[in-house]
Amino acid sequence: MSHTPKEGKSSKKKDSKFVKKIKQKIYAWHRTIGIITIIPVIFWTLSGLMHPFMAHFFKPTIAHERLEAKPIDKAQLTFSIQEVLAKNNITEFKNFRIVSFENATFYQVKTVQGDLLYFNTLDAKKLENGDQKYAHWLSRYFLDDQKSSIEKTDLLTEFTSQYKYINRYLPVYKTSFNRPDGMEVYVETASSKLATYNPKSRQAFIWFFDTFHNWSFVDAISNNSIRIVFMILFLSIIFFSALSGIVIYGLFWKQFKKTDSLTSKKGLRKYHRQIGIWVSLFTLTFAFSGAYHATTKWEPYTLDKMVYEPIFETKDLSISSNKIHLDWNRLENLSIITLNDSIYYRAQLAESKVKYDTPKTDSKSKWDKKENPKNEIIYINSLTNKVTPNLDLEYAKFLAFYFSDTNGGKPSCCEMDSDTESKPSLEKATLLETKAITEFESREYGFANKRLPVIKLAFDTPEKTTYFIETSTSRLAAVIENADVAEGYSFAIFHKFLFMDWAGKNVRDLTMVLAALTILIVSVLGFILFLKKK
Repeated sequence: MSHTPKEGKSSKKKDSKFVKKIKQKIYAWHRTIGIITIIPVIFWTLSGLMHPFMAHFFKPTIAHERLEAKPIDKAQLTFSIQEVLAKNNITEFKNFRIVSFENATFYQVKTVQGDLLYFNTLDAKKLENGDQKYAHWLSRYFLDDQKSSIEKTDLLTEFTSQYKYINRYLPVYKTSFNRPDGMEVYVETASSKLATYNPKSRQAFIWFFDTFHNWSFVDAISNNSIRIVFMILFLSIIFFSALSGIVIYGLFWKQFKKTDSLTSKKGLRKYHRQIGIWVSLFTLTFAFSGAYHATTKWEPYTLDKMVYEPIFETKDLSISSNKIHLDWNRLENLSIITLNDSIYYRAQLAESKVKYDTPKTDSKSKWDKKENPKNEIIYINSLTNKVTPNLDLEYAKFLAFYFSDTNGGKPSCCEMDSDTESKPSLEKATLLETKAITEFESREYGFANKRLPVIKLAFDTPEKTTYFIETSTSRLAAVIENADVAEGYSFAIFHKFLFMDWAGKNVRDLTMVLAALTILIVSVLGFILFLKKK
């Protein structure tokens, strides 16, 4: 009992004028920066709320998400590729492959100019407007819709506000259908891949998310650099607003409340404080990871240009494409590459009839469909007609070295960007790991990279550089370094709540929605308190 008066006296002890002034300043700063960021917070939280709903809970579906590969009927290949090229007076080209649609088989030939031409394998005749016709066929196949009329077809060579760089593929055809859902389907005819598909609901969401989450409206009136600067600036302010809120309402509330002229702890102030303390951590993680992610967007996206395309002369193909030594009953496609001054036919073969007919179901696949059927890749020398083993890996290594070349001595065939010249050469680096990837793996090569199958090449460099090469198209699918891994995990864990994966995607997305919603509520409550204070 003897200690009670002393404690009471201590509790009534007043702060010095300096300490009181500091507390008042911090309180004022918290209110001020909160008001400054109320509009950006509303933009980001509302658009962030929509993302899990549209990406998962209300995700549109499509009948087929990939084109089923089937063995080519050799009886359809009346003319070899050499004969077709000769009949159509084509002496140079970049590559060819075989496609089948509308009950016919065609050689798809990429010209030196980059156009895709289609020649019937039965009579060597050119299919007029063949690339657009194939785009329409692919779009109808993916939709499983042979009845709806096509309103419009556009060839996109650049990313747009509706077709963002996250879709990876270029060029693509955008086919708009006359349907109640206003479906738009994007396909890459060069690989027969579905790039994306957007009904009206998703088109509206993409506009809303791009405008209010990515701040594309700033791009429209200025440029990308200014947009990023503004985003990082406001995210930094939000970060410090949440931090000051933790200091005021969490760590030192008993001290700060003495400086507040509003002594009541009821009503909005109580809820703003209690809810705010709980969600401050989410605010900090969202703001930090968002700003960190924005710093990676200074340079324009150029991965779509990373392709190796040498020019072949028709006369250089010594062995007829119809006479190469392979199991024709398993042939799914055919193209050519050049490596070590030799030309090879690249043949994609079905692995086996059993696996081809009954692919396994992969419940964890991002496609939520069937896993990719396995196949075998072999290379046949166009001069000797002999199979060269393990050449897919060797070709992947060559492409990795090519894309990392710092000498600037790239042939004109390759659509490269100067940004790649800043990458160190891999010639002297030890190759630590190689791996064929046929399914998306969230931790290593995720769905966002789009291209499959690819070969992983991990090199022992200071940056731990890893290349992912799509040998079927001679493209660089992705290149990852330590800095990319750090930023990727930051964004995945703190922005997309990867740490909740153990509970399942539904729970994870619901947690994200609740976190964004509570941040919005706290911000609005703080704004109302500010108005009442005034």
